[in-house]
Amino acid sequence: MKTLQSPSRAAAVLAQLLERLDASRRPVDAHQYRAVVSRLSGMLADPEVDWQPLLAESPAAATLYENLNYADAGLCRAPLEAATRAEMAARALIEAARAKPAPGKASPDAAPAA
Repeated sequence: MKTLQSPSRAAAVLAQLLERLDASRRPVDAHQYRAVVSRLSGMLADPEVDWQPLLAESPAAATLYENLNYADAGLCRAPLEAATRAEMAARALIEAARAKPAPGKASPDAAPAA
């Protein structure tokens, strides 16, 4: 069994920078953003590194990793159980909204006033 390496300090710094760029309330330079994503993408492609600790700390890096590996693994980092619960909750809310009459309108099942 082969032991995987830890992510480099440079990868951690790029992941932190990507987090800052993603969270910025100010417009970010597109060239800078692409450069950070490109460098981090190259690093994330290394199969000799255990990326899980870095991906757990950086949602932006985890999203990038997932997008890079989507063809092989789909949404490999998305917790299926949480996604299923969210979809079921959304469906229930949509159904409840459909069943609720609009303000000022009678329910379609209500008898007409005489």
